[in-house]
Amino acid sequence: MSHQEQALVSLLSQLALSFDGAVLGFALAYAAIRTFFKFSATSAALRKLRRAPYLSVSDLRSLLADSPPDADSTSDGGTIVIVRGTVDAKSAVDGSWKTLRPGVLVSRESGDKGVILQRTQTCIYNEWKGLLGWTSDLRAFIARSWRKQESTSLRKVPFVLIDVGRRPSTPEYVVVNMDGSRHPLPLTTVYHKLQPINASPYTFLQALFGHEYPVGLLDEEKILPLGKDITVVGLGSLNNGVAEIKSCKDLPYFLSDLSKDQMIVDLSIKTKILFWGGIAIGSMSVGILGYAVVRNWNKWKQWKLQRQLQQQRQAVNNVEPQIDDDEIEDVPDGQLCVICVMRRRRSAFIPCGHLVCCQGCAIAVEREVLPKCPVCRQEIRNSVRIFET
Repeated sequence: MSHQEQALVSLLSQLALSFDGAVLGFALAYAAIRTFFKFSATSAALRKLRRAPYLSVSDLRSLLADSPPDADSTSDGGTIVIVRGTVDAKSAVDGSWKTLRPGVLVSRESGDKGVILQRTQTCIYNEWKGLLGWTSDLRAFIARSWRKQESTSLRKVPFVLIDVGRRPSTPEYVVVNMDGSRHPLPLTTVYHKLQPINASPYTFLQALFGHEYPVGLLDEEKILPLGKDITVVGLGSLNNGVAEIKSCKDLPYFLSDLSKDQMIVDLSIKTKILFWGGIAIGSMSVGILGYAVVRNWNKWKQWKLQRQLQQQRQAVNNVEPQIDDDEIEDVPDGQLCVICVMRRRRSAFIPCGHLVCCQGCAIAVEREVLPKCPVCRQEIRNSVRIFET
């Protein structure tokens, strides 16, 4: 670990442990609250998946036509369903003269056909610091997360699901509506190649001054191929008599390779991890915050006591200039103040009545948190100055 990394780690640790760990406690409490929110959302999704019917494409139309909206219906007018089918192009089932062209995408590198095509280019950089690259570590923490090293393009065409094992000519199909979906896609990698980048004179200068320079370009192509069996989880509805399914933002799945049972097992494991993780993080935050509260409360009481003592000293200093000179000059030993042993005894304590302190020391004793007579240790309420005739 470089010096810049050590300095950053030290700064973050000091910030987390400031106020006796209160900042760390609040951060853990925030993480625990977010964990419980995720647990609640995952549990709700799990309940919806368990109640959702798991059926084939041919059974979906009759279910949507005959069954009234139930508890799983949403404001969009759809019912949560789980459908297992085979991917096919929409042009294969349209039957219109406008669909004579195959509505599919073809991979430029492999030639495979699909309905979703994703191409990714990732530039790989060398991180050598170079001779003058002592600032590269700090730049790595600040700037690298903002800099894009990857570019992705995604193309989609309309597609449908047909029953598994049936020919594309079957009239039973369901249209998959991808609009607004941000769920992960079960794509298949059809092309993966790493190409080295030849060095140039500019590359030498980048290396010399510690700048990152590209050394390779990774090309990837992923598709959702025709004929792939997938599971679609979403809101089913009839659109002009045609069965349609679209994504539901409350569910973590839309297109998936998993079956209904596998999804339920996966979500059950996630709910348990989120539940116990939230309890563990919440317990840690409560313990750290409790410790921070006690420590800061004790520090506040100590600061308050010190401030009171400081005010008492200031009061004594303000009183001392008003003391008569005869209290200091030619004072017999039996009449000296028992505290400062410098001035004449002038103040008597109430209620014990002991005349053992000068005026300044009597005021200092009187302003203590628990004022007590220095002779009999009885608690006092006030002091009174005694004048000689």
